[in-house]
Amino acid sequence: MIEFAANQRQRQISASDFSFDRTADVRRLHYMLSAYAETPLVRLDRGIYVKDESKRFGIKAFKGLGGIYAMFRIICRELHLNPAETTLDTLRESPYPDRIRRMEFITTTDGNHGKGVSWAAGILGCKAHVYMPKGTVEARAQAIRGAGNADAAITNMRYDDCVAWTRELAEAKGWLLIQDTSWPGYEQVPLWIMQGYTTLFYEAVSQMKERPTHIFLQAGVGAMAGAIAAAALETCPDRPPIIATVEPTEAACFYESFERADGMPHMAAGSGGTMMAGLNCAVPCTLAWDILGGCAAGGFACADEVTCHGMRLLSKAGITAGESGAVTAGLVDLLLQNSDYEGIRKQLRLGPDAVILLINTEGDTDPENYRRMMMMAGDGEASAD
Repeated sequence: MIEFAANQRQRQISASDFSFDRTADVRRLHYMLSAYAETPLVRLDRGIYVKDESKRFGIKAFKGLGGIYAMFRIICRELHLNPAETTLDTLRESPYPDRIRRMEFITTTDGNHGKGVSWAAGILGCKAHVYMPKGTVEARAQAIRGAGNADAAITNMRYDDCVAWTRELAEAKGWLLIQDTSWPGYEQVPLWIMQGYTTLFYEAVSQMKERPTHIFLQAGVGAMAGAIAAAALETCPDRPPIIATVEPTEAACFYESFERADGMPHMAAGSGGTMMAGLNCAVPCTLAWDILGGCAAGGFACADEVTCHGMRLLSKAGITAGESGAVTAGLVDLLLQNSDYEGIRKQLRLGPDAVILLINTEGDTDPENYRRMMMMAGDGEASAD
């Protein structure tokens, strides 16, 4: 149900792009938004804190933080505006609205990133085209259409093939690619997206009033995990928290990369079959790997039963957590209670004094499946021991 691969090549990394000072313009933009408010931080038992991103911007996920910052930076670049001085009001002044309306963005998503891009396009006044991998439920596509200003289509491709296809389509159509994963030659936009995510971390450490000793981070392509890990290292340079990535067993590219232990990122070895749609990615973001491949203690691969356990656990605490949002809560609960995982606990120094930060990255983005999981509560529940 749970597998762990330790990182045998930990090293010092450069995380300065994600420091509080270097990300000041990120928060400056977010604070301009009428929808902005700090999301709740919920304290569970045993020193566990959950940052609840299901409350973010009314779109049930954290992804809007990165989507709008990257879109804003791209628009400023296209209009030759200084992003440090440009405001949302600036973009509403002639002649900018007409020029922004003609801008078309394109991306691949397994759900929440696309919704964040659509929401950002609605606010900034441009258009977005969003493509989704095979197996995506229609409810996720409809949520993207309803979030702002984007069309959304489900393809017959796996996520990583869809990314390659939208990259080609962007070049052919002259559209602006806004993808939350990087590859050689495409790093600036993903960096802006990752920097956008840091707002949730800096909110969390302010709300906690103490520094986390452990952070468990969901990793699809790893953009969020890499950003939060880097921000954490910048915040706690003397006593850095122990960081671990968490993925579905059948789409565990970071786990696979740690397991191979050659210091290189690797494709996931699994089938891609998982209910954790937001984490169903087979290739690590290169920017994220540069961070996590150096600083993470290792990576977990978790069966779907683990996230089901987490969804029910968080529901009892008043938190609505979707399949990708709940997996870290399910994992940590099992690690702390199951005697089979004593070796992993020792490896991670996960003792009774641990201060653990988790992020509920999404709410019930697949409402039908969420209802099904809640109805099944107590039936097939993951066992703690």
